Amino acid sequence: MKKISTYILSLGLLGLTTQACTNEFEAINTNPNSPVEAPITNVLAYVLQDFAANYFDAWGNMNEPETYSGHLGKIQYVDEARYMYRSGTISDLWTKIYRDLKNAQAIIDQADKNQATNMKAVGMTIQAYIGQIGTDRWRDMPYSEAIKGDAGFITPKYDKQEDIYPMLVTQLKTAADLFAAGGTDPLGEGDLLYAGKVANWQKFCNSLRLRVAIRLSGINPALSKSIIEEIAADPVKYPVFSSNEDNAFFMWTGSTPYIEPWNNDFRSRDDHGPSAPLISTLTQLNDPRLPVYAKPAPSDGVFRGVEIGPVSSPTISQFSRIGVRFRENAAGFSPFMRYSEVLFILSEATLKGWNTGSLTAEKLYENGVTASLQENGITDAAVITKYLNETGVKWDGKTTKLYTQKWLSLFKDGHEAWAESRRTDVPLLPAASGSPFPGHNRPPFRYPYPSEETTLNGANSAASVADVKDNLWGKQMWWDTRTGVN
Repeated sequence: MKKISTYILSLGLLGLTTQACTNEFEAINTNPNSPVEAPITNVLAYVLQDFAANYFDAWGNMNEPETYSGHLGKIQYVDEARYMYRSGTISDLWTKIYRDLKNAQAIIDQADKNQATNMKAVGMTIQAYIGQIGTDRWRDMPYSEAIKGDAGFITPKYDKQEDIYPMLVTQLKTAADLFAAGGTDPLGEGDLLYAGKVANWQKFCNSLRLRVAIRLSGINPALSKSIIEEIAADPVKYPVFSSNEDNAFFMWTGSTPYIEPWNNDFRSRDDHGPSAPLISTLTQLNDPRLPVYAKPAPSDGVFRGVEIGPVSSPTISQFSRIGVRFRENAAGFSPFMRYSEVLFILSEATLKGWNTGSLTAEKLYENGVTASLQENGITDAAVITKYLNETGVKWDGKTTKLYTQKWLSLFKDGHEAWAESRRTDVPLLPAASGSPFPGHNRPPFRYPYPSEETTLNGANSAASVADVKDNLWGKQMWWDTRTGVN
């Protein structure tokens, strides 16, 4: 792979936010939303790298999604794990997600003009991927107007999550059908995810459709079932991930400045450790991934997880650190989606009685566990068989084990792990003991809105802001059907 910097240019459109000032546009006398500023493949490179860099680093992933989901705790500077967020971080992540959503729209628009079917489908796929992470983080948010880069929506309306998800369903279906049409246009060297392999993008698109569908299974089972069964019924037209080779992993070059974000944090910080729930679960299951996910505590060589949100910073030598595979490789990966996740989704759908093909829910579950083990370097068939027969792992036809294994497999993807923990309540995670917001019995439901949304887009944001309680709770996600949680 050539260096990422070869394909990432400084484009005028990359600095846009939903509160962009038109005076600046007039000053530079250019159209910052027009992808003719650079080759479309360069814009694709930017979107992929920018999102991976900002939503899979310490600020966008480790500090909050990974701690809210129960994967990580903080051993130093513990505020974020205790729900004491930084307003500057909120604003920064809000700005960057819209930057990437708008750039994805620029890809779609330019591909449309060029009749570039494959590139349009790729743009729609990556935009839907980013959009789902955005709404799963903030719930209601500007979407339909906000992604229309040059349409002049300085204060875009807020779409309810109930309306955003159907948009994502439609967009991914359209992209899937575009891929199935068999376009011949190349993606170019800016495809930093799959090196121009359209077939892999096609699988990613349909796998994302499964993710969206299973998220809706508790709130709109009919729609969920129809999506999953449509995909399963025609694997030629709608292929999904079929091995770990298909994993949507953004691979970093390992050279400055394109260093894997967790590794970049590791070079100068020592703030995170595997959580107590994660280490406890892996230990109880005799899970061979334990030494892959974690390193023994420096003080005594014991695997020991840290409380996720302690009242004060603990003695750091007593706790494990994140495993080498996930944090000590400069040319490591940022996981957008995994093959094992697809198998767990299909297993759950099959368990519901939906038609997903010839494999049973048990076999799909076992294949999902196996895929996760193999992804983490555990390939010995005897070790895998032994693990599948552990009391806490062996299939029993219930969802708790399935959800637990899915949660374990999602390590390093805090976005999806947090979303799934809110959907399933597995594992059962209490609110942090050190939280400054008493009276809550679960980790946060949502992310706070940036303060500028109240001041600069107040009329549109008021109703959604009113649904928030203690910044991080209040109205649950549309697809979060849990009861008795607050």
